[in-house]
Amino acid sequence: MASSLLTKQFLGAPFSSLGSGQQPSKLCSPNLRFPTHRSQPKRLEIQAAGNTFGNYFRVTTFGESHGGGVGCIIDGCPPRLPLSESDMQVELDRRRPGQSRITTPRKETDTCKISSGTADGLTTGSPIKVEVPNTDQRGNDYSEMSLAYRPSHADATYDFKYGVRSVQGGGRSSARETIGRVAAGAVAKKILKLYSGTEILAYVSQVHNVVFPEDLVDNQTVTLEQIESNIVRCPNPEYAEKMIAAIDYVRVRGDSVGGVVTCIVRNVPRGLGTPVFDKLEAELAKACMSLPATKGFEFGSGFAGTFMTGSEHNDEFFMDEHDQIRTKTNRSGGIQGGISNGEIINMRIAFKPTSTIARKQHTVSRDKHETELIARGRHDPCVVPRAVPMVEAMVALVLVDQLMTQYAQCMLFPVNPALQEPLQSSTTESAQVPL
Repeated sequence: MASSLLTKQFLGAPFSSLGSGQQPSKLCSPNLRFPTHRSQPKRLEIQAAGNTFGNYFRVTTFGESHGGGVGCIIDGCPPRLPLSESDMQVELDRRRPGQSRITTPRKETDTCKISSGTADGLTTGSPIKVEVPNTDQRGNDYSEMSLAYRPSHADATYDFKYGVRSVQGGGRSSARETIGRVAAGAVAKKILKLYSGTEILAYVSQVHNVVFPEDLVDNQTVTLEQIESNIVRCPNPEYAEKMIAAIDYVRVRGDSVGGVVTCIVRNVPRGLGTPVFDKLEAELAKACMSLPATKGFEFGSGFAGTFMTGSEHNDEFFMDEHDQIRTKTNRSGGIQGGISNGEIINMRIAFKPTSTIARKQHTVSRDKHETELIARGRHDPCVVPRAVPMVEAMVALVLVDQLMTQYAQCMLFPVNPALQEPLQSSTTESAQVPL
C-alpha cells in the first residue's frame, strides 16, 4: 500500500515507483527532485494557475502591467443583457490611475473595448472579451528591480516559484491586473441590479491611524454620490479631509500607508451560499483576499464580536410590517450558517501600505548579495481609494455566481417583442423572467 501511494503524481509530474527500502529525499527549492531507479532524477513541473474566478459566471483576466494591455474574458453571462462599453467605463474610471494627487501619477485613460459577446447592444450568451490597452508604460523605471527584490513585494516569491518574472511593474502581480476584474464586476452588478435590486457599495473607513467610526454612517441610506464626493472615497467630509492629510504626509516623504475598505450589500436575496465548506462569507473572503495588497478580512461584528457575550451578540428575530422575518440587529453581517438571511451584508478588508516606496531599503539581489534599493516608478502612496471599485467588483462576482448556482443558470432577459416572441409570455408584467 505504501509503495502505491508513492507512485502518485506530484505537481503534475509523474515519477517512477521507489524501491522498497528507498525514501523520498527532502524537498528543496526551486527544483524539487526525488530519487528513482533512473540515473538522472526527474525535474518536477510547476503548473501555472489562478487566472480564472467563478463557477457559472466565470472570469479570466489577462495581461501585464507594462505589456500591450490587460483585460478579461467573461463566460457564462446570460443572453439579452443590455451591455455597452460605457457600462464598464464608469467603473474603470473609478479604478484608473492619475485621478488625484493621492494616487499614482501614471496617466492611463483605461478605455475599454468589447470585442466579442455582444450584438446590437445586447449580450449573446457567448464569451465576452474586454480589452484595455496600456498607453503610458515606463519599463526603464524598473531596471534596478530586475536585479534586486522589492521588500514585501511579489518579486521574490514569483521568482522562487517560477524562476522567471515580469520585472516591469510586477507583471501579473500588479494591481493593473484588476482592470479585468472591475470590468467583469460591472457586468455582474448590472445582473444583480436587474434581477433583485441588489446594490453594492464600498467606501474607505480607515487610512493609517484615521478611523471613521461606524456609527457615523447609515448603511441603509449611504449613497454612491456621498462616497464619490471626495478623492479618498470616504462618505464623511470631515474624516475624508483627515485621511487625505494622512496620505499627503507620507506621499511627500516617499513613503506609503495602508487602510481599510468597508463594503455593504443591500437587497440581497435570501438563500445564497451553502453550509460547511462553501459558506457565502467564505467565498467573499476568498474573493476579497485575492486582491493585491490585502492583509485582513472581517465580516459582520468581526473581531469586535469576541469582546461580547452571546446575549449581547445574538441578532434577535422579529416580524416587520410586511410580515417578513427580520433581525433587530445585524452583527451576523447578513449571513447566518453560511447562507444569506436578507439583511445588509457588511464586511471590511484591510490593505497594507504600498510595498514599492521611494525610500532606501535593504534587500537581496537575484544572485544572493545583500544590497540597497531605492525603487523608482509611479505608485500609489495609499491603495485604498482606488481599491473601492475593486472590492465592489469581487463582491459582485461572488454574488452573481451564487445567484446562478441557486437557480441553475436559469437566467433569461426579456426579448425585444419587435424582434421575436418572448420565450415566456407570462413575463409581460415583469421586467425579468421568473427564476
